[in-house]
Amino acid sequence: MKNRYFDLIDQTFYFPSFDFNLDEDKLTFNDIPLMEVIEKFGTPLKITYLPKIGEQIQKSRKLFANAMKKAKYNGDYHYCYCTKSSQFSFVIHEVLKNKGQLETSSSFDMDLLWHLYEEERINKKTYIVCNGFKQDDYIKKICDFINEGFENIIPIMDSMDELERYDKFVKKPFQIGIRIASEEEPNFEFYTSRLGVRYRDIVPYYERKIAGNSRYNLKMLHFFINTGIKDDTYYWSELNKCIQVYCDLKKLCPELDSFDIGGGFPVPNSLSFNYDYEYMTNEIISTIKNLCNSNGIDEPNIFTEFGSFTVAESGAAIYSIISEKQQNDAEKWFMIDSSFITTLPDTWGIGQRFILLAINHWNKEYQRVNLGGLTCDSQDYYNSEVDINQVFLPKISGKEKLYIGFFHTGAYQESLGGYGGIQHCLIPAPKHVLIDLNKKGEFTYKVFADKQSPKEMMSILGFKK
Repeated sequence: MKNRYFDLIDQTFYFPSFDFNLDEDKLTFNDIPLMEVIEKFGTPLKITYLPKIGEQIQKSRKLFANAMKKAKYNGDYHYCYCTKSSQFSFVIHEVLKNKGQLETSSSFDMDLLWHLYEEERINKKTYIVCNGFKQDDYIKKICDFINEGFENIIPIMDSMDELERYDKFVKKPFQIGIRIASEEEPNFEFYTSRLGVRYRDIVPYYERKIAGNSRYNLKMLHFFINTGIKDDTYYWSELNKCIQVYCDLKKLCPELDSFDIGGGFPVPNSLSFNYDYEYMTNEIISTIKNLCNSNGIDEPNIFTEFGSFTVAESGAAIYSIISEKQQNDAEKWFMIDSSFITTLPDTWGIGQRFILLAINHWNKEYQRVNLGGLTCDSQDYYNSEVDINQVFLPKISGKEKLYIGFFHTGAYQESLGGYGGIQHCLIPAPKHVLIDLNKKGEFTYKVFADKQSPKEMMSILGFKK
């Protein structure tokens, strides 16, 4: 009987897959020898593999270019990165190296962009799509960019009272967009998104407030589905409704020429993940083209705001198993040297599942376990995978060390967990290592941040000597 951990993975999934492979009985991730990384930097550890970010951007560009060519689509495609997914400098620098454009969601994003401008990483032709509900500080900073001559900054109206608030600060004509308040999924608590302007209000609002006003140039409609791009009736229904709004508005507003697709492609959260990116891209482009053609209007330029898709697959969290606890006949616990609540908050907050794999001991027998974090919170655990609603890991004995990794964790976890701040039960933020390739194709390692120290925490809490 085959009962090794390797056999379990091999019989359950297609393996190797998603940039995972084995070197003897040790896991590699994008060919990175993870055991060597652990020996060099210890655990707990966060890693970011920078080249993956560029790969994702180029993948999306290729998908849309091919779909547009196949459909004989006449618009252009622009790749925007949704900064809220990860606002770290090393992520945004990779995006800009790959000629990505940017989407913002808060006032402080504008300060971040100004730093990028001063560093000459962006210029006044860079597309900046400003989303989110806007308080006065956010409005003022957007206006500063407009007044400084940024040609392609597009504030996306989230509500009908937003437009007139720009008049106080803007000194020249400028481009605007409108976010469509899509209907939420059938099982959601609310019927209509709290964000954006209702379908039926957009055309009358344009006619009443924007048409004939030389200060405003309506450039873009923004479409966002919270659950992302899925091949289901809900997604296609909302996309069709939003494109019809675009068509109705385009007939009245000739300067309207862009459609922004928010809510990105999904990210693999299991080795059994199966999503046809090419099919979905082809369907999106053909749907937009066909509906525009039937209305007798030109197809819009397409913008996408892919955040998680851009950065998630670059990230991993690595832990040591520091203790085993047999709590009853059926429940064995492996305790990790960190906390899920603080380092992978989506597992606790929304029940998100990531790819979980052992890093060593693939030739050992496997067993069912629960994974427990270090906090005293009863919710600090991880006990089910997407496919099997259980967790299986290799058996270890004596002084053997087992290391595990959660993968495709590069989006949102640091910002939601409060990076560098005060964590639940004062569990420190782990060391964060950036992995890149040099010109010879060799891995390079750089410590972005060391493990949080007691002194740093005491200072934040006000315990100063």
